[in-house]
Amino acid sequence: MHSGVNIVAVTGSGISAESGIRTFRDAGGLWEEYAIEDVATPEAWKRNPGLVLRFYNQRRWQLDQVEPNAAHLALVKLSKHFMLTIITQNVDDLHERAGSERVLHLHGELRKARGEHYPDKVYTIGSKEIALGDLCEGGSQLRPHIVWFGEEVPLITDAMALVQEASHLLVIGTSLNVYPAAGLVHHAPYGCEKILIDPDTFTGNMPHHCRHVQENAGIGVPLVVDELIERLKNK
Repeated sequence: MHSGVNIVAVTGSGISAESGIRTFRDAGGLWEEYAIEDVATPEAWKRNPGLVLRFYNQRRWQLDQVEPNAAHLALVKLSKHFMLTIITQNVDDLHERAGSERVLHLHGELRKARGEHYPDKVYTIGSKEIALGDLCEGGSQLRPHIVWFGEEVPLITDAMALVQEASHLLVIGTSLNVYPAAGLVHHAPYGCEKILIDPDTFTGNMPHHCRHVQENAGIGVPLVVDELIERLKNK
């Protein structure tokens, strides 16, 4: 492991989409015909918890049908050479299944559940469904361990601290339009090398002095990883 090289990768829905996971952004605010407001907000949970549970049960089932892609695997390769921490906005476990060990999930994890009124009671459920009537040890209904739109992001302070220590920052497959995650890039220290890997013409919160590799994650991440290894390995 090379001292002085501390890489942080911020990943968004674009890296998971290439494994076949549909995203709200892909379908104009819909996911399998569900509107965000109906399945991914605290209000939706209060209004129709059964629908919300069915939606996330389906997403858990879909997660079992997909595999990590070339971008996930390239980040594992990078971690063999340098310190690498991944901050992901995604709720899937594709980074971990690829072999990454240092992963912070900003928006929760699909394979976990927690008590509705006991957020500290978190359970790994794997592929299991959550049903109405499934309770935590405190006696409240289990809900997905997901940060819904409109909820606070408990780990954002931890994520900021990680970015503040980065020598290199990779931003992969995210529009940088969803806050507070979009603000993370502005916590990078002076002199930090910043590389954005995303196929879209950028309209989001582009940081200063950021190189834009305009490719899908599956192509762009392996290219950037190989370049970084070659360039930094002898530092």
